[in-house]
Amino acid sequence: MDKDAALLIVDVQNDFCPGGALQIMDGDRILEPVNRAVERFAREGLPIIATRDWHPPLTRHFRNCGGAWPVHCVQGTPGADFHPDLLLPEGTVIVSKGTDQEQDGYSAFEAIDAAGKNLKAILAGLGVRHVYISGLATDYCVLFTGRQALQNGLQVTVITDAVAGVDIVAGDSERALQELVEGGARLITAQEL
Repeated sequence: MDKDAALLIVDVQNDFCPGGALQIMDGDRILEPVNRAVERFAREGLPIIATRDWHPPLTRHFRNCGGAWPVHCVQGTPGADFHPDLLLPEGTVIVSKGTDQEQDGYSAFEAIDAAGKNLKAILAGLGVRHVYISGLATDYCVLFTGRQALQNGLQVTVITDAVAGVDIVAGDSERALQELVEGGARLITAQEL
């Protein structure tokens, strides 16, 4: 594995998993491959960054305020917590997105850490030039994160068994992965790490 690589874990939160407010069917099936990737990156001493949707109670992102989605991942609620089976090691960088009432916050590149530093600056500070992307949802936050990573000149690898999509329209997830591949991303499985 490249020494300039980092693992991005996108929004593996209770509200996106079965039983959550915006559940992805079988979204929790990604936990084992994500944890396998975490173990590999931790063993190599490489950075692990976990994003979380961290919405205010009122945001144009939500249907009740004119947006597309039911209320989910509201700051400080159990639905916004990381899934309890996600094994984040000590030293994992946590970044929050969707905190602005006027923005959807799909991309991890809109996220900031507790000190207010954005993901682009965090990655640059860590010397990261290659991101391995896992998480939820393939056709939204994973797609937008991958797009922006490519736009920022980063190498992008998507761990296909460690992502799952909403698929409001059948095939959205496959189309999202195809778009990323056409943009220069590579696809692998967790076993291939």
